[in-house]
Amino acid sequence: MLDAIKNLFGMDKTDYAGLVKEGAIILDVRNKGEYAGGHIKNSINIPVNELQNNLSKLKNKDKTIITCCASGMRSASAKSILENNGYKNVLNGGGWSSLNSKI
Repeated sequence: MLDAIKNLFGMDKTDYAGLVKEGAIILDVRNKGEYAGGHIKNSINIPVNELQNNLSKLKNKDKTIITCCASGMRSASAKSILENNGYKNVLNGGGWSSLNSKI
C-alpha cells in the first residue's frame, strides 16, 4: 500500500533503469491477455494467480525482481508472495506503463 501511495504522489526515487541495467528481472503479473496487449520489453509474464506454482521460473532468490501489473495492486501481492518464499530483493514497480517510462 505504501508503495502505491509513493508512486501515486511521485515520491518513488528508485533507480529502476539502473537496476535493470544491473540485471534486475521485470516480472509482469497481469493475465496473458493483458500482457499480450502491451508489456515491457524482456519482462517475464507470470500471472499473480499462477505465481506460487511457478516460482521455479525465478531460480535465483538473491536477484533483484521488479514486479508490475496494471495499477500496482497485483504487483504488491506478487511482491508479498515472493518475499514469503525467500526472495530477498523484490520491488513493487507499480503499473507497467509507468514503470516502462522509468526504464
